[in-house]
Amino acid sequence: MHADAIQQLIETGLSPCQVTVEGEDGVHFKAIVTAASFAGKTRIQQQQMVYATLGNRIHDGTIHALSVSTRIPS
Repeated sequence: MHADAIQQLIETGLSPCQVTVEGEDGVHFKAIVTAASFAGKTRIQQQQMVYATLGNRIHDGTIHALSVSTRIPS
């Protein structure tokens, strides 16, 4: 899986949002996600929202590791 594909999945699932995904080896990625929908949610809930956009790709090994940093726009 490519970083662009992960970015598109997150953008589609959390629209509107801003997403940056980096990953060099095709299985380990880092995502920075900024979304107004995170307001009032705990960090864990915010990360769960991001993971939900990826479906089973984390559990089936398509994405081996994803580090998620969430932000609320100012």
